[in-house]
Amino acid sequence: MRKYKFTVRGNEYEVEIKGFEKNIIKMDVNGSAYKVELHKEMKTSKTPTLVRSAIVNPTGSHKLPKPAGASAKLTIKAPLPGIILSMYVKEGDMVKKGDKLLMYEAMKMENLVLAERDGQISNIKVNVGDNVLQEDPLLELE
Repeated sequence: MRKYKFTVRGNEYEVEIKGFEKNIIKMDVNGSAYKVELHKEMKTSKTPTLVRSAIVNPTGSHKLPKPAGASAKLTIKAPLPGIILSMYVKEGDMVKKGDKLLMYEAMKMENLVLAERDGQISNIKVNVGDNVLQEDPLLELE
């Protein structure tokens, strides 16, 4: 069945397990047959060990593609459902990354929506007091 090598007090033993029934193990130790009583239950696992090869990512795969051209439109969307409380910009305004665009109430909190990049406000799709759902377009930035 299985073969093992043990060293006890400097003496080497070759042990071959022949069988296992209830708590009795039949084994050969250096060619001599023995029946050994096991006092503690042996639990064997039949769960296989899953071995997977390492994942190799292509160079640069962690980078997101940039929008094509400098004039690509960016649609700012509502991160959560809410109500528009105030607008800080109007169509045609130039904004810098981090500028306030609008404030809306969501989950009983006032939330600011900030510009994700520099650009010009090309289209405002909401008005103060409008109810918006998550992912609804709020405005466009060129």
